Amino acid sequence: MAVSRVPTKTARAKKTHPRKQQASRSDQVTLFLAGDVMIGRGIDQVLPHPGDPRLHESYAASAAYHVSVAEAANGPIPRPVDYPYVWGHALAELDRRKPDLRLINLETAITKSGEPEPKGINYRMSPENSPVLTAAGVDCCILANNHVLDWGQSGLVETLETLESIGVKGTGAGRNLQAAAGPAILSAPGGRVIVFALASPTSGAHHAWAATEHRPGVYLLPDLSRERAAKIASRIRALKRAGDIVIISLRWGRNWGYEISDQQTAFAHRLIDDADTDVVWGHSSHHPKAIEVHNGKLILYGCGDFLDDYEGINGYEHFRDDLVLMYFPTIRLSNGTLNRLTMVPLQIRNFRLKRASRTDATWLCDVLNREGEKVGTRVWQARDNSLTLEWE
Repeated sequence: MAVSRVPTKTARAKKTHPRKQQASRSDQVTLFLAGDVMIGRGIDQVLPHPGDPRLHESYAASAAYHVSVAEAANGPIPRPVDYPYVWGHALAELDRRKPDLRLINLETAITKSGEPEPKGINYRMSPENSPVLTAAGVDCCILANNHVLDWGQSGLVETLETLESIGVKGTGAGRNLQAAAGPAILSAPGGRVIVFALASPTSGAHHAWAATEHRPGVYLLPDLSRERAAKIASRIRALKRAGDIVIISLRWGRNWGYEISDQQTAFAHRLIDDADTDVVWGHSSHHPKAIEVHNGKLILYGCGDFLDDYEGINGYEHFRDDLVLMYFPTIRLSNGTLNRLTMVPLQIRNFRLKRASRTDATWLCDVLNREGEKVGTRVWQARDNSLTLEWE
């Protein structure tokens, strides 16, 4: 497959080239995977049906504060915006690349009910603004995270009801443990995509948020032990059949920093080697982390943010959380191995996704190469600024 390559300084030193791997169109599925989508708080306020703006943050009493800070940093944001607005140039990329399925990590409760959890930062979006999800053609939302219960159990139940009403599947949280642990099963050309989602307390998902037989909550991942991987493996074996792709979404680790613990690596490898997982899809970091390919299977240790209202907020600027990635992995249905991974760099500006500049795309490429060197992956930057993964 021809790729117009403009290697960065890091990649040029490697003297490598993207693989030319062949897979018939009938033996592959292309996905769109996004990092954290936080469309509550400030973003909710600029959509057509803003909810109650009251906040319970130490430095802000109203979501209008986050709108004003973003405008002070980057200029006026029109109000109200239409639903496609926030997705910006990502919509053109989705239309161009035509992924078979579109999956996001939804870090926002969709609710008008419930009481705020005493955690300092509480995200919610008005249910009337739920068309923002269908505007991007979202097929599935990951709910195993540290914000879906920001407005309590009633807020979670209303989130589930809202997603059901617009035909978007959710996984990783539910009305009871059986529902929270149950995967989303999505139809794809030639097979199925089965998506499990779990949240680790290391990422801020409280133990008290765990779903039980009689209580709504998230599918909690108490530890990263071999025994825990074995339990997940038994659930996968009960469901997986020929032509299925299994994705496991993990909310784990800290918000900032590129470190990947040995425990995380070992757990991800066990999910692939012992549980027949095809994609490990990590979240929590507000910036992209290293990408690994283990025994042919994709591991995204941290995908970063995708949409948020952080513009103008000081702190951690050197991580460039305004720069985000669209991940487009193409997976073989016959064996679940990665055929190709293309990423599209974007920038959050005015609560909208815009194409990243050449300089910013190169910066992301260099970061992925620096971190990927530890796990045997490299990235090439094409003339259109898209990034293509190469692995050993």
